[in-house]
Amino acid sequence: MAAVETTRPAPYGAITTYRAINALTNAFGALSAWNDARVTRKALSKLSDRELDDIGLCRGDLDFIGR
Repeated sequence: MAAVETTRPAPYGAITTYRAINALTNAFGALSAWNDARVTRKALSKLSDRELDDIGLCRGDLDFIGR
C-alpha cells in the first residue's frame, strides 16, 4: 500500500497575508457595529419619554444599547 502525503506547506507569506486581511476584516466589522449602535442611540434619543416607555425603555437605557 502506498502512502500519499496530502498536506502541502503554505507559500511564503501566505499566513502573514491571511492574518493581515483577517485583522482588517475584523476592524471594519467592529467599526460597522459601532456605527450601527451610534445611529440607533441617536434615533432613540430623539424620541419622547412617553414613546420610549411604549417600547419598554427609559433614557438611562440608551447608554447601554449596542454595548
